[in-house]
Amino acid sequence: MGAPATLELDWRVALTHQEVFERYMYAGAITRNPDAIAAMFTEDGVYDSPLAPDGHPLRHLVGRDAIRTGTSLYHQQPAYQATMNLERSAYVLHDTADPDVFIAEIDVAFDEAGGRRTTMSLLQIFRLRDGQIAKLRDYFSELPSELIP
Repeated sequence: MGAPATLELDWRVALTHQEVFERYMYAGAITRNPDAIAAMFTEDGVYDSPLAPDGHPLRHLVGRDAIRTGTSLYHQQPAYQATMNLERSAYVLHDTADPDVFIAEIDVAFDEAGGRRTTMSLLQIFRLRDGQIAKLRDYFSELPSELIP
């Protein structure tokens, strides 16, 4: 008798688009953790910000190391001095015909110390591969420089 055949099982559970998005938001906007952000991407993942000017730390990043470095540099820049208002912030996810692609429309609301309210709107297109982000196109524009100290 020969050795018994081995059965390889893949126990990974596929994440929903909402779970991927919420984990990405927690890693980036909430905790600003470059290692956690990079870990969400495939080894050859691409982070692209087509509206960002040349030289911006998030303009075009390829691979986990570049994503980790770029997001770290971005998070070291002076931050907008306001409090994110979770009650007024919102997002809507859109599925596409391709089950590995979804779109996030995001409105992030801020409350400033003087009572002024500001909203930053952005759009992100996620392409997944094996449960990780293979490509993220992040369409945002920075808040006006007069709002950043």
